[in-house]
Amino acid sequence: QVQLVESGGGLVQAGDSLRLSCVASGRTTFSLYAMGWFRQAPGKEREFVAAISRLGVTTDYAASVKGRFTISRAGAKNTMYLQMNTLKPEDTAVYYCAADPTQRYAGSFSSQYDYWGQGTQVTVSS
Repeated sequence: QVQLVESGGGLVQAGDSLRLSCVASGRTTFSLYAMGWFRQAPGKEREFVAAISRLGVTTDYAASVKGRFTISRAGAKNTMYLQMNTLKPEDTAVYYCAADPTQRYAGSFSSQYDYWGQGTQVTVSS
């Protein structure tokens, strides 16, 4: 079993930056998990934001965040990050981290991930 806890959300203005963290705990070897970030805005479906492979070699981003967001992981800290720069009001959402213990890289489909955090709210004002 893996527990995921997100943090780092908040209320910021357009153009600001935030760094989200996702800490994994439980009976796990963090380096064996493919990880991802998803988000869900009010009234919308959950959508893919970014994904990273087990060792951090492979990354991918949604078109809407490419060039502004950076996903990374620190194995020694059992932590994954999402650095978000040049935030826009349309980035407002609850951000979730997710883990997949079965693949080297899980990609953009939420159904591939087995474990999810509770989410952290990001609100960007214009």
